[in-house]
Order: sequence, then structure tokens, then C-alpha cells
Amino acid sequence: MPSSSPSPADLVFDAWLLGCEASAVLWLRSWRLGGGGALAEREGRRMVGEKVEAALTFWPALFWAGPFASPEAFGAKALAHYARPVRANRRRLSRRR
Repeated sequence: MPSSSPSPADLVFDAWLLGCEASAVLWLRSWRLGGGGALAEREGRRMVGEKVEAALTFWPALFWAGPFASPEAFGAKALAHYARPVRANRRRLSRRR
């Protein structure tokens, strides 16, 4: 019977990929913030708002993984919680203006 939890190796790889994407977002945001002006101010406000939202929604999202979930399922849920907004930010910040 196949397991519904990802393997530890899958989790490590997914965490590594998320780290690479988060690093790209950090770099892109640094450029945007360094440019100054209204665009930088909007980006700074957006960034802080996203951090607050992620912190407030993290534990409720993990709660739905279930109290008896495996550590792998718990880890996968945590990675998925952060992967979606990180990916969206990378796409948004990578577009040409």
C-alpha cells in the first residue's frame, strides 16, 4: 500500500527548492527596495504584510494536517504553506516593468 506521506528525501529536495526560490525572491526584492521611490515603498509594505499573514496562518494550516500526522506529512504541509506565496512573489518580481 503506497504511503500518502512524502519520503524524507523528497522533503529535503522540496525544502532545498523552496530555499532557492526564497533566495531569488530576496535578491529581487533587494533590487526593488534599493531602487527607492513609490515602487519600493509598496514592496516594503507588501513584504511586511505577507510576513504577518504567513505567521498568523501557519499553525491553523498545520492543524489541518491532523494531530496524528506523520512528521513527513507535517513537513510537507509546512513546505506547501510557504511555497505558494514564494513562487507567486518570484513570478511577480521577475516580470519586466
